[in-house]
Amino acid sequence: MSYKLLTTFLLAPSLCAQMNMSHMDMNRAGMYLMNMSSGTAMNPYSWQMPMRMTEAGTWNLMFMSQAFLVDTQQSGPRGADKFYSPNWFMASAEHKLAGGSLMFTAMLSLEPATVTNRSYPLLFQTGETAYGKPLVDAQHPHDFLMALSVQYAHPLTRDTMLQFYYAPVGDPALGPVAFPHRASAFELPQATLGHHWQDSTHIADNVATIAVRHKWLRVEASGFYGTEPNENRWNIDWGQMNSWSARVSAAPTQNWLAQFSAGRIARPERQEEGDVVRTTASLHYSHPTDRGASWSTSFIWGRNHKTLTHRDGDSWLLETLYPASRRNFLTGRIELVDKDELALPAALGSTFRIAAYTAGYTRDIGTFAGIETGIGANVTAYSTPAAIKPYYGAHPFGVNMYLRFRLR
Repeated sequence: MSYKLLTTFLLAPSLCAQMNMSHMDMNRAGMYLMNMSSGTAMNPYSWQMPMRMTEAGTWNLMFMSQAFLVDTQQSGPRGADKFYSPNWFMASAEHKLAGGSLMFTAMLSLEPATVTNRSYPLLFQTGETAYGKPLVDAQHPHDFLMALSVQYAHPLTRDTMLQFYYAPVGDPALGPVAFPHRASAFELPQATLGHHWQDSTHIADNVATIAVRHKWLRVEASGFYGTEPNENRWNIDWGQMNSWSARVSAAPTQNWLAQFSAGRIARPERQEEGDVVRTTASLHYSHPTDRGASWSTSFIWGRNHKTLTHRDGDSWLLETLYPASRRNFLTGRIELVDKDELALPAALGSTFRIAAYTAGYTRDIGTFAGIETGIGANVTAYSTPAAIKPYYGAHPFGVNMYLRFRLR
């Protein structure tokens, strides 16, 4: 192996391991950019990213896509049933430029059409609105345009990389990899209950980020428009940069990645006054197995401090995806979240700690025309304070059954 190829392998091990990209006309900066999962956030380097790559002239093209067809059953007086489809498609184009690499990325979702009536049922979920009312016990769809970005990376030295990122729609340096793109959540179609404490800024507007990576340490800073998208999921909710964030990430080995981030988000919820100061920390582990997949686990903490009420709310998440065999995948998710937006008639303004325990299984069916298909299900059991059991029942639960489709 040549020195140049060895250096490339050390700085971007996951790409070389999963795609044999040494034959492609890509420099170190290009391989670094291809590791981005959501904005400038990354999974551990060793995660075998399910992407398809090709070339168009001197451009390197990357495509990723995943979709679920889900039937959900949510129990109790505030539960509901629905058939819906969460989905996304991402395309990136990378090209060498001035000793570094330039990359354009677009990410789209058809959820504005495939999640009807502007939400799907999810017990104890809160955040954003539908038909002018705050969503409670329901999750909003993603925008049609989830990301549209350009970024440039340039090696300053053998060990140091400088990166610039701008996105009319994108993901600032705040929080872990967003749940639709997180390695440990790839077989879970539903959102996390802590989404608005951890990674809800993954679709923000007017985002600019600068990052410097030196060996295994990376420091980032972002400015962005902080208000969440409105109910028109087909447009861009443009606004002036009024929010900021900073993130420090460490990847001491291929299998481990940790991040700590903080930011001030200007009026994130349109129906509420006041800003939110968000702090997050996470630890991610991904270990490739001899079965062609990776065992991936995440531990995430997020805190929102509301500047108007001076109240803090915390969330914790432990999540894992384990390939029991080449075609069988086990999933688990445990969450604790402080919910203060449940809009219960007898407890307006109160905070309740909700625990959610999810276990699931996915079976790969096969790959057809380059689409990896699977069938699976997961069950979530909730633990709640006694004060809210009359509204949700003594033992609330949710069941999701799904077909999964992934570009492979």
